Amino acid sequence: MERTKASEPSKVEIPMAPMIDIVFQLLIFFMLNLKMIAPEGDFNVNLPLSPNPGGDIEPPQIKVSLHSDRDGNLTQLTIGNNNLGNDNAAFERLNQEILKIIGRPGNPLTKDVEVELDADYECQYKYVVKAISSCTGRLDRQTNQVARYVEKIKFAPAHHPKG
Repeated sequence: MERTKASEPSKVEIPMAPMIDIVFQLLIFFMLNLKMIAPEGDFNVNLPLSPNPGGDIEPPQIKVSLHSDRDGNLTQLTIGNNNLGNDNAAFERLNQEILKIIGRPGNPLTKDVEVELDADYECQYKYVVKAISSCTGRLDRQTNQVARYVEKIKFAPAHHPKG
């Protein structure tokens, strides 16, 4: 008797090319449907609906000035014409002066109040940040909540460097 090839185990060949094509198609499908969104900051922008009528009260303009020497050290902190000094307590006094102007934290009338920071060109960044923090509010120690004073802060045009 003659042996036939039927008795040998037969190999089943699986075509790989169509499977690779399917994998790539699925990969492309999921990549195109994946939505990558960069996290954004919360920029509180309020645009006016219409111009203010003549009967409205204009909110006070608060001008805070930071004067420094050539090395950037704070020499004088002022609000309006009031000199608050140049030490760390000056920023506490600034916070109290802002509170006097707005009346109470969370006052709905303060949404239109704007503080203009006018810092010398050489003024160190840490003093500018302290001034911003003092104007925007304080941390209420009893409730551990932030008491907001002013939300709108703008910077005056830059000065030329000293000497």
